[in-house]
Amino acid sequence: MGADRLPEVLDATYACLTRYGVRRTTMDDIAAETGVSRSALYLYVRNKDDAFRRLAERLHDQALARARRIAAGDAEAAERIHGVLAAKLDLVLQLAGDSPHTAELLDAKARLFGDICQSFTEDLRGLLVQLLSEADVQQPEDAADICIALVAGLEPRPDSRRLLTPATRALLAGFRYPEPAQPR
Repeated sequence: MGADRLPEVLDATYACLTRYGVRRTTMDDIAAETGVSRSALYLYVRNKDDAFRRLAERLHDQALARARRIAAGDAEAAERIHGVLAAKLDLVLQLAGDSPHTAELLDAKARLFGDICQSFTEDLRGLLVQLLSEADVQQPEDAADICIALVAGLEPRPDSRRLLTPATRALLAGFRYPEPAQPR
């Protein structure tokens, strides 16, 4: 197997994940799905955990690359903010929709993927802080956290894609109003 077959191994890992989940997938399953021997599989991944970590990294990196492209675009800040949020939502919906097992790759508390999920969220937050600053939003750090919480709140809803646009519009409009007076 050539060095360029790692993507095939990760595709096979994803196929096994959709069928069996992380715990029940074996290296033999991944090797069979890839069409290679188990020993050949070890040329690309150290073990099953390594295969799943690399898969999680690839999926999160693809979503982050999309978010970065959108953030660097020429569109209005509100449209770019929406695009960054959509990149996160689309990753979640893809994984949640492919199988009940694939959502395991999104678990920020998981031993194997927690740091990948946290890093992804921190990188998205950084993009949002930058975009919100450009849009003259006061306290862009807090606003970025609110934006991420908004997407997290939409994730389990069946109509989340449809709701993302009006929710983003409403949130951005709210950031433009002065803070309400604190109760005495």
